[in-house]
Amino acid sequence: MKQEKNKEEKRKTGMARCLELASEHKGLVIISGILSALAAVCSFIPYLSIYFVIRELILVFPDMPATDMPAILMCGWFALAGIAGNVVLYFCALMCSHLAAFGTLYELKLNFADHITAIPLGYHLTIGSGRMRKIMDENIESIEKFIAHQFPDFVASLVAPLILVIILLAVDWRYGVASLLGIMLAFAIQFSGFNGAAKEKMHRFQSAQEDMNNASVEYVRGMPEIKAFNQTADSFKRLSKSITDYTSFILEYAMGWRDCMPAFTAIIHSIYLLLIPVGILIGRNVTDYRNYSLTFIFYLILVPAISGILNKIMFISESFTQIDGNVERMEEILHIPVLPDYRGGAKEQGKDIVFAHVSFSYEAEADVVVKALDNVSFHARQGEVTAIVGPSGGGKSTIANLISRFWDVTEGNIQIGGVDIREIPLAELMKQVGFVFQDTFLFKQSVLDNIRMGNPDATEEQVIEAAKAAQCHEFIEKLPNGYHTVIGSSGIRLSGGERQRIAIARAIIKDSPIIVLDEATAFSDPENEYLIQKAFEKLIKDKTVVMIAHRLSTIRNADQILVIEQGHLIEQGTHDGLIANGGKYTQMWNSYVESVNWKIHTGKAV
Repeated sequence: MKQEKNKEEKRKTGMARCLELASEHKGLVIISGILSALAAVCSFIPYLSIYFVIRELILVFPDMPATDMPAILMCGWFALAGIAGNVVLYFCALMCSHLAAFGTLYELKLNFADHITAIPLGYHLTIGSGRMRKIMDENIESIEKFIAHQFPDFVASLVAPLILVIILLAVDWRYGVASLLGIMLAFAIQFSGFNGAAKEKMHRFQSAQEDMNNASVEYVRGMPEIKAFNQTADSFKRLSKSITDYTSFILEYAMGWRDCMPAFTAIIHSIYLLLIPVGILIGRNVTDYRNYSLTFIFYLILVPAISGILNKIMFISESFTQIDGNVERMEEILHIPVLPDYRGGAKEQGKDIVFAHVSFSYEAEADVVVKALDNVSFHARQGEVTAIVGPSGGGKSTIANLISRFWDVTEGNIQIGGVDIREIPLAELMKQVGFVFQDTFLFKQSVLDNIRMGNPDATEEQVIEAAKAAQCHEFIEKLPNGYHTVIGSSGIRLSGGERQRIAIARAIIKDSPIIVLDEATAFSDPENEYLIQKAFEKLIKDKTVVMIAHRLSTIRNADQILVIEQGHLIEQGTHDGLIANGGKYTQMWNSYVESVNWKIHTGKAV
């Protein structure tokens, strides 16, 4: 039953899903709809008042002094009351809908933020920051706009035509049917543009916009490397292509309306013309021309009001298509299964890491599954350094991500201290694992707070000691405000090596029993690399260390080295043992030695 309920919820899209999201503010939404409907009723009062004024004048014509002026004056007051009622009721409807919308937006953003922190972190590597930003900012906020504006307008545009049709049919069904035929024809043309193809176009629009956002973010973030390697033209090609594709699609989408939109507009502004032939036919057999004229004038006054209503429906219908695509994009993220968080009390025995026949696959594209690891088994012991090397894309970073449960394994299991990491509470697992990424992100806050993220309760003295161990104390002291300097403000920028050493200081102050280093010395010069290695000797004492290395000199003294290629563990052993075997590691080491010995001499590389 629960699965069926979930499936039913997943099928809800567009307005139905928006109203479901606003269910906590259901009362405000209902009141907004009622007030909007009443405002729509009030909008007809001025038209009816004008009709009754004309009716009074025609009934007394040509004896104009006999005109009932108090009745005409009363009609004027009714018209003003109708206009005022329409404005006040619509204003109150918008107030209620905005209160519901802002409350829904607040809750939705919090729930969305909670959800994206609970899904496997690996998804964030594949979604793209540009797409995630668009979903969080534009797509979710479009739901607020829909509830705040489009929903009250939708109710009004639903109630107004219904009332109008009843009035038109009640006064004289012949004129009413003629008007109704025009309305039905306009609706038919209108909704011909909102078919399955339109939904597909909106899906393509969302994809094109996300591609452009991702390309823009990537282009801006990569600007230093683009400039350094003179890749401006090549790097701009993807951004230019995404903008061109987006522009081409917008033009194609706009041109798709060139047939139905002019026809729809022409019909809704010409419905009253259908009354003329009907009026002529009716008038052939009429004897009471005064009542005949009054009825005809009634329809001439009231029917043109349809054009404004149908115009509003047109734009609301378009917003339905847009909100459907926006909700679908949001639901794609919300339906990503959260990472199961086990709340059991199994206690680890030590901090050894064991990979037991681990395989991991992920979906790179729709229906395209990539196997990143295949039957990998090894034992990383506490107090030892396990280094992972191999060609790029072989699966080294995947192993590091799996240790921290950025993803769950597809097959096999990973154990810490004899306990499957899926049975360790996530908060506890995060405490046990300290991670230094190759690409370090620093928040726009003080250096002190950035380092203290590893341990929020650390004193300033402890932070300074950690910074000294990570060899970053000296350059921090040279900053304008030392440890209290805010990174990113007043032109304060740190180099790649400086940022990475601050990340190492985070890991040191966190003092986790397991350390995962993703090429932590990648940006260090030879002197600092040596000093950091010295700091690591203190850091890794009695700890389990897993180090991904591209610079083989950093792992020569590792207790064991794993060679990963195309998702397989092909070699395992110490540096000397692997060199003696003469396998893949030996080839990598020889290439590394040649690169180290490479130098420029008398204008030639030797």
